[in-house]
Amino acid sequence: MYKSNDIIFKYIEEESKRQVEGIELIASENYVSEDVLKAMGSILTNKYSEGYADKRYYGGNKYIDEIEKECISRVKEVFKAEHVNVQPYSGSPANLAVHLAFLNPGDKTMGMDLSAGGHLTHGFKVSISGKYFDSVSYGVNEDGYIDYENVRKIALEHRPKLIWSGFSAYSRVIDWNEFRKIADEVGAILVADISHVAGLVAVGEYPSPVGIADVVTTTTHKTLRGPRGAIIMCKEEYGEVIDKAVFPGLQGGPHNHTTAAIAVAMNEVLSDEFKEYAKQIKKNAKVFSEELIKMGYKVISGGTDNHLFLVDTVGSVGKSGKEVSDILESVNITVNKNSIPNDQRKPWDPSGIRIGTPAITTRGMTEKDMIYIASIIDNALKDSSEKNIDSLRESVKQFTKKFPIPGLGI
Repeated sequence: MYKSNDIIFKYIEEESKRQVEGIELIASENYVSEDVLKAMGSILTNKYSEGYADKRYYGGNKYIDEIEKECISRVKEVFKAEHVNVQPYSGSPANLAVHLAFLNPGDKTMGMDLSAGGHLTHGFKVSISGKYFDSVSYGVNEDGYIDYENVRKIALEHRPKLIWSGFSAYSRVIDWNEFRKIADEVGAILVADISHVAGLVAVGEYPSPVGIADVVTTTTHKTLRGPRGAIIMCKEEYGEVIDKAVFPGLQGGPHNHTTAAIAVAMNEVLSDEFKEYAKQIKKNAKVFSEELIKMGYKVISGGTDNHLFLVDTVGSVGKSGKEVSDILESVNITVNKNSIPNDQRKPWDPSGIRIGTPAITTRGMTEKDMIYIASIIDNALKDSSEKNIDSLRESVKQFTKKFPIPGLGI
């Protein structure tokens, strides 16, 4: 039976309202520009283009080829990469493609433990990366920092063929050169997943692993402020095996509207405005974490060098990450519950939350606004009575009116 699409567009309007009236602190979320939205919603979604530029399995790809080649060119300019593949549908398939390119089922892969800040796709047991491959993990020390000597010890013991550096929830700078040395000692391929910090890497606000790691993967929708897609960059010698792993190894036709939107986002990364934006992300995260510490909250590793940080909510306010997330959502502040190092609780109800500043920085918020948001969080967690929650929610709604979201003119 045919159904009206009115309800779908109503939900889209409601989601738009939710975003406008809320404070988005999920570290992996951001707001794209109107130009990125235009490319994403373009007629390019109609075209099938299995294969690569000038080597398609379908006709009619003259302009699609030019878009993909231009996208690759812009990525190379931004990251100074030798070989680039812009076809992965998202970060998880990009990371799986790397595993497929270099490993056979049962071969050993090594990455950061999920509770220490790693990602599912770096070998966690519930992921295909931990089911199809023999995975081992490394963590962080008591201070919340990577202990490179311990990483070396684990690598020498297990001799993985692939070593993952990079993270989903680690607030400090990674020493890519140390990982390079460790990988060389055991003869492993070194991969750097910069999905979270790619926007910072692109403008020199975080060290780049390009040219150090054999392969670099990244999503395009976090600090890069692009569409939900992914990129694999590698040394030229690995270009063919990476391309074959993406197509035909894992995927069919690429999402051409996403490729175009990535190209648009890469052009924006080259602007002076983006450079200032990346700097402000770090300033905001630093002040935010410091303010919560002053209020008595336990921040993992004592602060941050990038765009995110973890808070031990059980140790701070006696509430699980899920409880804290639920309370904050009731006042229109969105965070994600998150495991913390050596977490004794389950991932679906962990001991902490992750806070990030990319999205609120895009809206134009600065250091003084971080202090205000921290006070709202503290107020909500210390008094979650209905009356106080209602009052705080209204305060947040009024506060966000000063900070427009890009793309609402579409």
